[in-house]
Parts: sequence; C-alpha cells; structure tokens
Amino acid sequence: MAQGRAASRRGERVPAAAMPVARVVVDVPLPHLDRPFDYQVPTDLDEVAVPGVRVRVRFAGQLVDGYLLERAESTEYGRGLAFLEKVVSPEPVLAPEVVELARAVADRYAGTLIDVLRMAVPPRHARAEAAEPPPPSPPPERPADTGWGRYRHGANFLDALAAGRAPRAVWQALPAEDWPARLAEVAATVASTGKGVLVVVPDHRDLARLHEACARLVDPAAVTVLAAELGPQERYKRWLAVRRGSVRIALGARGAALAPVNDLGLVVVWDDGDDLHAEPRMPYPNVRDVLVQRSHLGGAAFLVGGFARTAEAQLLVDSGWAHEVVADRDELRAAAPRVVAVGDGDWQEAKDPAARSARLPSIAFEAARAALSAGAPVLIQVPRRGYVPALACGQCRAAARCRRCAGPLALPGGGGDGAPRPAYCRWCGATEAAFRCPSCGSRRLRGQVIGARRTAEELGRAFSGVVVRTSGGDDVLAKVPGGPALVVATPGAEPVADGGYGAALLLDGWALLGRADLRAAEEAVRRWMGAAALVRRGDRGGRIVVVAESSLAPVQALVRWDPVWHAGQELAARAELGFPPAVRMATLDASPDALAVLLEELRLPERGEVLGPVPLGEERERALVRVPRGDGRALSASLSDVLSVRSARKETEPVRVKVDPLEVL
Repeated sequence: MAQGRAASRRGERVPAAAMPVARVVVDVPLPHLDRPFDYQVPTDLDEVAVPGVRVRVRFAGQLVDGYLLERAESTEYGRGLAFLEKVVSPEPVLAPEVVELARAVADRYAGTLIDVLRMAVPPRHARAEAAEPPPPSPPPERPADTGWGRYRHGANFLDALAAGRAPRAVWQALPAEDWPARLAEVAATVASTGKGVLVVVPDHRDLARLHEACARLVDPAAVTVLAAELGPQERYKRWLAVRRGSVRIALGARGAALAPVNDLGLVVVWDDGDDLHAEPRMPYPNVRDVLVQRSHLGGAAFLVGGFARTAEAQLLVDSGWAHEVVADRDELRAAAPRVVAVGDGDWQEAKDPAARSARLPSIAFEAARAALSAGAPVLIQVPRRGYVPALACGQCRAAARCRRCAGPLALPGGGGDGAPRPAYCRWCGATEAAFRCPSCGSRRLRGQVIGARRTAEELGRAFSGVVVRTSGGDDVLAKVPGGPALVVATPGAEPVADGGYGAALLLDGWALLGRADLRAAEEAVRRWMGAAALVRRGDRGGRIVVVAESSLAPVQALVRWDPVWHAGQELAARAELGFPPAVRMATLDASPDALAVLLEELRLPERGEVLGPVPLGEERERALVRVPRGDGRALSASLSDVLSVRSARKETEPVRVKVDPLEVL
C-alpha cells in the first residue's frame, strides 16, 4: 500500500490490490467489437469502480464511454492492460439482470450489446443524480373489488399474482372495457406483495389514462411515468427513482421496456400489435418479445392485453407458454355494441340524398343521425388524413399518375372562397388541370380514399348545425365532450368520449384490407376493434357500421366480436405460407452487390432458405431469409457473424438487417 501511494505521488498509476481487472463494454457500435474488454483498475478509482457504473476508457487511441460490467482477479489478455481513465459517476446504472436481458435481446435480433444498452440507460444528468432519492412508499393494499370477475380465469390470475407466483396470460378485453382500470388493478395487486411492476403502452395518451387509473388505487408517489417528452433532467430523475427502488410501478411507452425495476414481479404490454411498439433503432426489437424474454429470464409474471389479438399472442397461447383470460360469450354479447357491415356499392347511397352528399351508406347515415338525436357523439374512422390523398380514373379506377414524373395525383383542400382546386402531383408538386387516363381516355377523376379533412367537410354539410371535430396527424385529440358531435379521426387517433360514442362509422374498409402487407387483415381488425371499443354497450344503443364486404374474415371477426377466432385463422394461414410468427424470418436490405456478398457468406441452418432478392428502388434490393422457429437462434447468430466480418473488413456499404420485422411484404 505504501509503495502504491509513493507511485501515485510520482504520477504513476498502480493496479488495485484486489480485483484489479475491470471488464468494460465500450460505446463503439461495431459488430466485430461486440464483447467486453479488460482494463486495469487504478488504486484511486478502486472504491468507485463498481459493476454498473459509467466509465471513460482509452480505446484505439481515443477516449470513449463505456460501462463497467464486472471486476475480476485476472485476465486472459496476453499483454499489459490499459487503466480506466475515469469513473464518470459512482452511480451504478446497470443492474446485472438488465445486462443479461440486453445481451439476450441483442442476440435475438442480431444486434450489439451497446446498441441495446443505449435504449436501456438514458443520458446522465448530474443535477438529477445528485438529488436525494425519495423513500420508497409502503406496499399498497390489494384492491378489494375488481372487474376481472367478468373474465374466465380472471380472478384466478389475480389470486396467483397476490400469492407471489408468476402466471403468464393473454387477456382479451371486452368491448367498452375500462382497460386502464383493469391494468391498474393488476399492478396494485402485484405492488401489494412488495414486488415491482412494469407496464408498457403504445403512446402518451394511453400513458395519461393509465397513470390516472393507477393513482386512484395506490399512492401516487409509488407510480412513475417514463416518457421521452419529460425532458432530460426529469426523465433521468424518474428513471433513477425506479433504479433505486423508490417507486414500485413504472409506466412507459416503448423506451421503458428495459427499465430497471427492482424485484420485478410483473411485466405488461397493452395492444401489442401497435407498430409504436417496434423500435425504429438498431437492432429493431419489439416490446412484446422483449418482455417475453424478460419474463422468461427473470421469472416475472407476464400479461399481454388488447381488444384484438395478434398472431404472435395466439402463438403464446397455442404453445402453452401463456393462458387465455377471456370472457364467456354471454358476457360478451351483453357488452358488445351492435355491428353491421355494408358494402361500398352505389345502391346503398341512392336511398337518401343527404347520405349521398356525405359519402355514407344510408345505414351508416341513419345510425349517425340516431346517435346525435340521443345526445351522443359519433365517431367516423377514415383510413387517411388530409383531403383527397389519392386519385383514380373515374371510369376504369386505374391509379391517376402525373404526366411528368408518374407520381400519384391528389386533390388539395378547397380555398377560402370555397372554389375547387385542381389536382396536383404529390411527388413533384405540378398541377394537373387536364387529366386524361392513359388506359381508357376518361377525363374524370375520383378519390381512391377520401381523407379526414374532406370527410369532415362533407359531413358538416350533411349534418348542418352539428359540431365536427377532426383528430389525426399533428393534431390528435385525447378526449372529447359527451354531447352531440361528429368526430372524424384517422386509425389510432380516435379520442375517448365522455360516456362513450353513440355510434362509430368505419369508412373505406377496403383501404385497410387492401394494403400490400402481411399484417393487413390483422391490422384492420385491430384498428376497427380499437375504435369500436370506444362505443357504448349494445344495451345502451351503441352501434357500429363498417363499410366493407361482410363475407371477409376480418369483417366477420368484428361483426361477431371474435378476435380469438381471427388470430387463430391468421396464425394457421401464416404457418401454411411460411411467414412469421410460424417461422423466423429476417429481411436484408442493401445494394445489389453488397447483398450478393452477404448472402454468399451467410451460413444458414439446414432447413433455411432465401427468398428474392427483389428491388426496393434507388439501387437497393431486399432478400428474405426464412428458417423454422427452432432454428431462430442459429439464424441470428449467423447474421451476427456475417455483420461482424463486414465490420472487421471496414466495409462502408450500408446494410440493414431486421429479424422478425413488422413489414415483411
């Protein structure tokens, strides 16, 4: 020790007496460097260099950030080790279980550990870190009365949570269900045992409703919301409160899936089919799969809930990994609104001139008029925002294209004087005043899909004197009053109405069902049921009118309110066609030359196959790689190896790899 102090006075750094080796993951996002590196711990940093802290190290001649994962007595590195340059903060921000989870997520999605850790740990804020943490709140009382008795096995699920067990369930919420209250009851039940809870929802509107529901059941100091909109200091302060165990219930959107909740007893994801649950940054993990992995590794209970059901959630049930929590048909019939499907034919509109001017089938027009007469608001779901975002030939229905650049033609909104405006190109902006269809020669144009703004204008003329509100794009409403009004919203932007909507009109169903997407039918059912769930119960006069062909399976699922049946159909169809989640699949996007090299070097399992490549435009191609589910880990490992080789060769050609992405087609 005396020799160490003497060396320190001479400016020399000497290793710590005990556990002198620090294993550090450096913040260098290169696949071939995705491993811990060993450094020496100097005596002056011995006390603060504990596992989980942020450090600064010299790597390849530069100072870089990193995280200290563990201390060790020795190293297998054959040469002398460099010293840690600095411990940025003595606050341990990485718990061992979070490191284990981050490693598992990185391996599953063919990513790197540091990429996942960037999502798990927010940027440091010194002032928030220096603040004294609040004392933890005492465990709340278990809720005495809950709404889970309406569901088969619902009460048993809560009893298992209260007993400290780790059940796993897929919950099918009833129509018009107060889902924030149900999730708050589950969270309070687990918190009453002294364990932590993590609930992830799609967006800030859902967060606000859920936080309000939780604050009614438990001490508000025991609940925190983790959201990027809070700002760096407040976000880091709340994250530290979760890390230090000051709060038991953490609520958040996608970024909270890796939050370091102490003694985690339950993880919950609501509406797992929402694309907001898919991380847009590498390695592109999905919240549902991250929480499934977290439940498996940490032994926490798991709950995925929604009004609809995804094929992935159905697979959890079919495999026996999770159990269903659903209501009996009698309970469902009592809660569900009346649903009617009508086709999009002209004969539907000819019965009523007002309905024709509002672009509504007469049944939908009558449902809206009845709800408004009863003093209730009416929800109109339109698949597109804007005015007329896509035009087609009025005779042959071929897509209307610009003569200059072949871009899609659209119709802008009317001017302040009410005069119509000519069509324009959405790509080059040129006005097209003399359209002629190249297929049939017709000069007539029609809307492929009428946007929310145009729909609002037409409805305002048809229902004179009625307030018309729009929600979508950059102006999304969270709530609307309960009086008579027309609320025109795009899918996912439907506001909650006080007392519920009297009716919901789901327009242009073909636009949702006709998308060139593997999940088009599943997404249509999810969007429709999300809107329909905001409508009053059937015994209170709630009505749904969906403008789509009634014989289609997604429409039947809505009419019968049977998302479980539809999810089973989807899963069976994907298994037959060989698409996720029945198989594991990856998309590889790159230039033709880079993609050819990538596929040549990729070592697939014996039953793996490559589909494509197909052009994506702008000198890019996409290939699909498909393997059986049991070979998913081998696929991810092979992709990681190929990316590591490219990184070591310092190839700069951009390549994007996504494992089990939402957009396969």
